[in-house]
Amino acid sequence: MATLADDLQAWLGQSRRRIGNLALEPRLEQVGHVAQIGDGVATVNGLPQTRLDELLVFAGGVRGLAVDLGEETIGCVLLGDTAGIAAGSMVRGTGEVARVPVGDALLGRVVDALGAPLDGGAPVATQTFAAVEQPAPAIVDRALVTRPLATGLLIVDAMIPLGRGQRELIIGDRGTGKTSIAVDAIISQRSTDVICVYAAIGQKASSVAQVIEAVRQYGAGALPFCDRRGRCPAGVAVADTL
Repeated sequence: MATLADDLQAWLGQSRRRIGNLALEPRLEQVGHVAQIGDGVATVNGLPQTRLDELLVFAGGVRGLAVDLGEETIGCVLLGDTAGIAAGSMVRGTGEVARVPVGDALLGRVVDALGAPLDGGAPVATQTFAAVEQPAPAIVDRALVTRPLATGLLIVDAMIPLGRGQRELIIGDRGTGKTSIAVDAIISQRSTDVICVYAAIGQKASSVAQVIEAVRQYGAGALPFCDRRGRCPAGVAVADTL
């Protein structure tokens, strides 16, 4: 019958073998701490090598985006649940500029600001990534606006005709129906080859859920779509939430 001394001797032998097989090498890691936090933003101290648009890792694995580089502090936008983050929490620099997956695999998916799925489906199957911030194409490199874009709203299409590739603002007070106009325009493209992207920034989760449900119910039926509960009917939008 094995005694405590025998068990201890066996454990010491295994420990020596594990330590002998362990690859030890120096590793430089940037570590700072949170000075202030509130409303989805944080001020960080102690990361002087941070670059603009670099991803930072906060407590619990929450990612943050460095958007303001000061002499002593860094302003970050938090890209996840901030419940476990408080003043004094550790922050680690990654040295990597924020990148997101791109490609046709995003069609019909609901993802967060870093491209992680929010619809209960599998990770986005693409090998192509692009930086979040990059220069826009020069004016001379852009194609001419030659094809119309029908929004499905008679008064808009008659009075303010739009073209594919044209930028147009929808300006109005809160609660005047700006989102409804945009969603109706998205749904109206269900029988065309137009790809629509809905980016929800600073929106309530309930408002985003209503948009997703509307597109799921009335959008194009050719594209796969899964909501938060795993249902996969038709859809056409990609929701990118911060």
